[in-house]
Amino acid sequence: MSNLKKTFVIAQFSDCHLFADKQAKHFGADVWQNLTRVLADIAQRDSIDCVVFTGDLTQDHTEVSYQHFVQAIKQAKLSVPVHFLAGNHDDRELLTKYLKGPDFDTNNTINHDFWQIQLLDSKSDTPSGLVNQQCLQALPAQMDEHKYQLLMMHHHPVNVGYYIDKHGLLEQDIFWKNIVRLNKAKINIKAIACGHVHRATHLTQFNVEVYTCPATSVQFGDTKENLGSILPSYRLFYLANNGAISSDIISL
Repeated sequence: MSNLKKTFVIAQFSDCHLFADKQAKHFGADVWQNLTRVLADIAQRDSIDCVVFTGDLTQDHTEVSYQHFVQAIKQAKLSVPVHFLAGNHDDRELLTKYLKGPDFDTNNTINHDFWQIQLLDSKSDTPSGLVNQQCLQALPAQMDEHKYQLLMMHHHPVNVGYYIDKHGLLEQDIFWKNIVRLNKAKINIKAIACGHVHRATHLTQFNVEVYTCPATSVQFGDTKENLGSILPSYRLFYLANNGAISSDIISL
């Protein structure tokens, strides 16, 4: 047991909103430069064990924007492959087409000595999210009851108190009933981490921690007219072998 790593470190980055034109800006932010700065910062941190991108790769929905994302990942020369899931702006087929090879990991379950991370697909036919019943019903078979669980998804499963809530997760009551049921059945879901909201928040629902990730592109204010920041940011998680979670926000 002494040889096992006591803390599992995850870098979560999200919502880069790339365009086919690398010079194009999103709410005034140079999204291509912001993404490459975040990836460069992640790459120089030796402690990181896992990297997860939680969606909204593209803003203009072009295939070229996906190619740019792959280029940015290759340029960064990360020490571990990138796990990923779809955001509401993303096309699952294009993610599958371009995000492949040694720089990416397509597994939806990430295993560690003491933890498992489950990547949930919350993309729907609208900007709002939905984790379908089939996905929820499949979760128990994927989960090791002897390990702590972190769920990661694009959409936020709790309201965060500003306009992005109108595009949050649909059927939240059904989602949380399943989470509560799993925890009562000896599955230890400690936390849920998501993107989409373009801001770092930390909430608690049914004794489960909920963390939202700041964006690499731009941080949102309380209204669309009141922009938060164009500083690129991401989140680090430290998952301890006793189930404790701590987190840092890195803004560049």
